[in-house]
Amino acid sequence: MKTLRRVMLLVLILIASVSTVVSAVHAQSDQPLAIVMTADGPIMPPMLEYISRGIETANRREAEVLIIQLTTPGGLITVMEQINSEIRASDVPVVIYVSPSGGMAASAGALITLAGHASAMAPQTIIGAASPVGGQGEDLDETMKAKEMEALAASVRTYTNRRGEKATALAEAMITDAKAVTEKEALDANLIDFVVDNVDDLLESLDGLEVIVNGTSRTLNTASARTEPLEMSLIESLLLFLTNPNIVFTLLSVGIMAILIEISSPGGWFAGFIGAVCVTVASYGLGILPVNWFGILFMLISFALFILDIKAPTHGALTAAGVGSFIIGALVLFNSPGTPQFQRVSVPLVVAAGLSIGLLFLTLLVFALRSLRRPISVGVESLVGKTGTARTSVGEAGGQVQLESELWTAEPVPDSAKIGKGDHVEVVEVKGLRLKVRKIK
Repeated sequence: MKTLRRVMLLVLILIASVSTVVSAVHAQSDQPLAIVMTADGPIMPPMLEYISRGIETANRREAEVLIIQLTTPGGLITVMEQINSEIRASDVPVVIYVSPSGGMAASAGALITLAGHASAMAPQTIIGAASPVGGQGEDLDETMKAKEMEALAASVRTYTNRRGEKATALAEAMITDAKAVTEKEALDANLIDFVVDNVDDLLESLDGLEVIVNGTSRTLNTASARTEPLEMSLIESLLLFLTNPNIVFTLLSVGIMAILIEISSPGGWFAGFIGAVCVTVASYGLGILPVNWFGILFMLISFALFILDIKAPTHGALTAAGVGSFIIGALVLFNSPGTPQFQRVSVPLVVAAGLSIGLLFLTLLVFALRSLRRPISVGVESLVGKTGTARTSVGEAGGQVQLESELWTAEPVPDSAKIGKGDHVEVVEVKGLRLKVRKIK
């Protein structure tokens, strides 16, 4: 009887626990969902993949709002246009929040901010400087620049016409005059909706705000919304990392150097494998970043000079020329005039890499010169200069001497003193398999 009571008590406790969990889950599901993303970095294809995934997730889960915390120096116009298209086509309101403090929504980032269904900025942030440049970072000619500006200005007018003439004028000035403003100036012009310190404050400010989503008016209900972060995946983070010009430059330098080492000293596989991997990975960034391919020629010439200095030593002259060619090539490759600052490779990094690679090949050159000057250490020629002991008397008819653990037939050189058994001798010449020796004290 007692056992039955205990079983019933346990069943009741289990039912009560399950009911509590179900009630909590149900209560949580009744809360509006706010998905929060962090888009920190240049506007490149990996960022497009990340934001697209966030919009798709928000729509699938029927979130109340999707918040994109944005800080970017800019990026590719084509990628920006795709991101804006996906934002405007979303069934879930997308709010762009320029944060944290000290961040920016520059260039393409400014237009993404304006494309949001609502927008906000953290204190001490800036927005603007959205003048177009070419796909390789170069300044456009007058005709092309005018066309690009007109197209972008038309886009921002569609985003800001609900905000009034002052906001539209400021947005157009960001494109035509590369104007940039602070969060307070943007708020005063009604270019953004709020200036808030964090996401919680943003959700409170958004509550009750009316937005237009796909032509339909919606009132946001975010006062009690639960937030759920959506981070970049490992692949997205890695691909965005590989669009960093400093990383691409480092991989390219190591890759080319390893491949040339493999070519100059064939037979191994490790250097060639590492070089192929580095160059392959770097090619992803080279296909996205604005680069001047003429710089690759200089870099290849530099490594060719390094290899030549090892094969035909010039006491470092070709290595010095190679360092100069390497530095020039790297700067031409990534730092062409007009390239945005965030897409430029660090000059100190280029100089340090050039000097390091030059020092490496100079070290190899020193070893190569030493090997040329080193006495022969293999074959019968290596016996010249060695000393041994006469096992018999050595005359014109010959005799035997012991060098280390070997017995050799030997004859004295003309100016040698008489060599008797047990005398110490030195090898002067090797003639076939016969040694010419002289007596030494």
